Amino acid sequence: MAGTFSQIYIQVIFAVKGRENLLQKPWREDAFKYIAGVVKNKGHKPIIVNGVSDHVHLFIGLKPAMALSDLVRDIKNNTSNFINEKQYIKGKFSWQEGYGAFSYAHSQMNQVYQYILNQEEHHKNQTFKEEYLSLLKEFEIEHDEKYLFEWIK
Repeated sequence: MAGTFSQIYIQVIFAVKGRENLLQKPWREDAFKYIAGVVKNKGHKPIIVNGVSDHVHLFIGLKPAMALSDLVRDIKNNTSNFINEKQYIKGKFSWQEGYGAFSYAHSQMNQVYQYILNQEEHHKNQTFKEEYLSLLKEFEIEHDEKYLFEWIK
């Protein structure tokens, strides 16, 4: 849209269905590059995509022409299809329903980038559940834990 200018930075987090450890190192980078490609092809700016075996973090420059929920839906659908077509796992890969989305100021970009870049190291000290609940608390997002993610028992 002509005359529209924006700078919206969003961190999006979502997990593998059942929080299974399916995003394995030999091909995880390919999946993350594919996610970045989906973001870019939808007209947004992929700043960084990274994660560990059971979840992914995306930091994106979001354009207001598309709803975030539509973008996340497209990312999940396209990457599930990509992973299944490549047969990276036995059985069918899918993401869990839902996601977390957290907005940041331009001045916080480097801090968020570094946080996402260092996910492997970060998760040596904190579980995904602890991390996610911490973000919900930090951003003062009301929630009921029974409606979050499917936690492996």
